[in-house]
Amino acid sequence: MILVCPSCAARYEVDGTKFPAEGRKVRCKKCGHVWHQQPEADRAEIEAAIFNPQPEPEPVLARAPEPEPEAEPEPSWRAPPVDDETDVAADEDFELDEPSIARSARRGGADALVVLGWAALVAVILVIGWSAANYRSQIVGIWPQSASLFSRLGMAVNTRGLDFADVRHMNQTEDGQPVLVITGKVVNVTGKRLDVPPLRVTLSDENKHGIYDWTFTPSSAALSPGQSVAFRTRLSNPPSATRHVELRFADGAE
Repeated sequence: MILVCPSCAARYEVDGTKFPAEGRKVRCKKCGHVWHQQPEADRAEIEAAIFNPQPEPEPVLARAPEPEPEAEPEPSWRAPPVDDETDVAADEDFELDEPSIARSARRGGADALVVLGWAALVAVILVIGWSAANYRSQIVGIWPQSASLFSRLGMAVNTRGLDFADVRHMNQTEDGQPVLVITGKVVNVTGKRLDVPPLRVTLSDENKHGIYDWTFTPSSAALSPGQSVAFRTRLSNPPSATRHVELRFADGAE
């Protein structure tokens, strides 16, 4: 049996056996409207009455028709339920209305915005991390206190602005004596002119215990941005226990 709410036109399919002959009141689950619903007439009885009419009974035997129930006044909006009302269950079959579809669309749009927001946040974090890793020297130049933070993250930072390049050490023989020769370059990796300090070489054994060191001065005392200066130093008869060669700036800066 199909019911249609006269207020909001919501449609419901219900069990017709729940309705007695005199009908009963029902309440719309969607808008709360209450109305009196008559039961649906049996199709077979209607057809029999149309195609096989029965002779009218004698007046003396005629059964007085039952009085029609008085029409009850329509209750106010969302009237409180009474004992003989039948609620049209929300989980029974009925057609989807447009507001339900609109609500589903709004929920889908909100979910998409949340996903888009998280993707944008991840992208910003990745960009910041990449910039910090590739421009850490410039960051330390502006904010020196950040050098310790980069060190804890395992990213070395050149706070001096000078770096070594193409460093090599080799053992040679000159006039029958062993000679340790060390060559390389000092490079200015900043955008300003820098002074070049003396360089120190330290020789250590297999346990990295220092056994000998000396200091020398490169041929150029200052370097312009991006400029480099080559150096060469040598030591005759280096200690036989030498296993490691370390090169650094003589003032102790990295």
